[in-house]
Amino acid sequence: MKISLFIVFLAASAYTYGQTGAKNQPVVYLNNRAPLRQNPYMELPLGAIKPQGWLKEMLVRQKNGATGNLDKLYPLVMNKRNGWLGGDGDQWERGPYWIDGLLPLAYILNDRELIAKTKPWVEWAIKSQQPDGYFGPAKDYGTEPGLQRDNSRDWWPKMVMLKILKQYYSATGDKRVIGLMTNYFKYQLKELPEHPLDHWSFWARYRAGDNLMVVYWLYNITGDKFLLDLGDLLHQQTFDFAGAFLNTPLLSQAGSIHGVNLAQGMKEPIIYYQQHPEQKYWDATVKGYADLRKYDEMAHGLFGGDEALHGNDPTQGSELCTAVEMMFTLESTLAVTGDVSYADRLEKIAFNALPAQVAQNLTDRQYFQQANQVMLTRHTRNFDVNHSGTDVCYGLLTGYPCCTSNMHQGWPKFTQSLWYATADKGLAALVYSPNEVTAYVADGSQVSLKEETNYPFDDGIKFTLSTGKKNNPVSFPLHLRVPQWCTQASVKLNGKVIQQANGGQIIKIQREWKTGDVVELHLPMHVFKNTWHENAVSIERGPITYALKIGEAVTHVKNDRDSIDYGSAYDEIRPTTPWNYALIKPDTDKLNKDYLVQKSGKVTDYPWTMSNVPVTITTKARRVPSWQLYNEMTGPIPYSITYGLETGKEEEITLVPYGCTQLRISQFPVTGR
Repeated sequence: MKISLFIVFLAASAYTYGQTGAKNQPVVYLNNRAPLRQNPYMELPLGAIKPQGWLKEMLVRQKNGATGNLDKLYPLVMNKRNGWLGGDGDQWERGPYWIDGLLPLAYILNDRELIAKTKPWVEWAIKSQQPDGYFGPAKDYGTEPGLQRDNSRDWWPKMVMLKILKQYYSATGDKRVIGLMTNYFKYQLKELPEHPLDHWSFWARYRAGDNLMVVYWLYNITGDKFLLDLGDLLHQQTFDFAGAFLNTPLLSQAGSIHGVNLAQGMKEPIIYYQQHPEQKYWDATVKGYADLRKYDEMAHGLFGGDEALHGNDPTQGSELCTAVEMMFTLESTLAVTGDVSYADRLEKIAFNALPAQVAQNLTDRQYFQQANQVMLTRHTRNFDVNHSGTDVCYGLLTGYPCCTSNMHQGWPKFTQSLWYATADKGLAALVYSPNEVTAYVADGSQVSLKEETNYPFDDGIKFTLSTGKKNNPVSFPLHLRVPQWCTQASVKLNGKVIQQANGGQIIKIQREWKTGDVVELHLPMHVFKNTWHENAVSIERGPITYALKIGEAVTHVKNDRDSIDYGSAYDEIRPTTPWNYALIKPDTDKLNKDYLVQKSGKVTDYPWTMSNVPVTITTKARRVPSWQLYNEMTGPIPYSITYGLETGKEEEITLVPYGCTQLRISQFPVTGR
């Protein structure tokens, strides 16, 4: 019998994708079926990667915070009347958004209580399928601004549920998912010509890359040729991101596109590239990210989008939905391309923007964050959209409630993307955090790798391997990413240096491995700078951006001005120490002399607070008297020139990891010495 290439084993049990082969056949992971292009990396089954250390603490806090309790905290939407539970309530994106984060969290933690919370949503979705293949809410209840009244069949919310069902299948092997998706995709192929993606709302037209991903995933399991026809049709009806990136000034024009649409849609050209590997799709993705960096990006790794695209002024907002959707886009792009730059971008957002925008209780959050953020008060600011002035205040429902539902996918999917199976039957560590992975390599041998590290604050990563049997060596390749910021990495095997490498590449170690083998990856972190809007400078070390430490005064405010839709309370935060500093011109050859790195020696389960800061940087700076508050934000940042900026006396300032801050300056003007 021909060996199937579509068998996947969980850490605890085995199940098949589609075809069934011999009982003792080898175990290999799902890669693209012809004619789709083979990818260098493939995702592992949900639950194969177990977080440890600070990363596990993030997920446990999610369980104890909003992710595990949103049905209690936000009963207005997450209740039995929700349309995705068969009720007459909200049938839009918010219920699926929540489960899109709750379900991977539940299975990664193997938490029975959380898994039980996901079950009613999954079961109702599966059982809702109608004879024509449609599934989901079919009643005309619940509205969203800008939608037609008959919005129940809008394509967009189903795209989120498709992602959920894909994850659910990865964790359980429930074959009902395959039947539902097959019938629904036949329905899409039939209905899309008459009711295209933008028939009910414009959201699906920009976000259909998520739909396309699941179509290809199902094709790899079933081999049904109609799915390739559907892939072409979805691409034709999706906003032409490739053409826009290559041939228009889309990313240099404020207001040209909704920020979250951009974050989700940037993956579409490279996802479609799998079916049609034309150079233009690859080039469009590269150019899109380059233009985003040039015109819109900031030191936290995100871009100005509050809500529409709004440039790179460090007081423009970046939406929390953008952070988690951009992370998922980068995770997806990394697997297809194998390009380490996407892993670098992913870590930049995960280790800076995400922890800063969500409070340490993993419940309260900001709708918009600012790279330079010195006053979080109820006030109408220079954003594209304002929601009663609470957009930067921390609260459960401040700004707009979509992020309350959508923020949950960030850390679980990040955990799921630490390791990938490789096309050459090995394993790849492409993103770093403490964890342990159990997976299958070579001819189906099971191995485990324990990753011990205090990364992203420290530069050492230790991998300890186990083959399950002491005297059972296994030959397979281990891929290790060297970030672009690292100038000279080194690898030790069992205490002996075996390889050195420059940044921006993958180290591949092919050997026969045995239980107890230890690989140590050293990624020396140096202080460096980046230049931004108005020639301002950020100070960075490894994947972390460092921001000015500012004293904070927190005021808890009862919200008696808004409807319950925007929450009953929120926190305002005001500065108690000066913030208007200019760095004394940082010379590249003096950064490691003038910027003193100090490690606290603390190893805590939750490093993202001022009291637990693992690393600080001290340096000299001068206050800029003319740089004052404007509209309860920093005024326009002074253009950085060597001479001519009037400043005060030289002072010592402390910089801390961006993710530990609530108030901050992360993009500094520069003055001469």
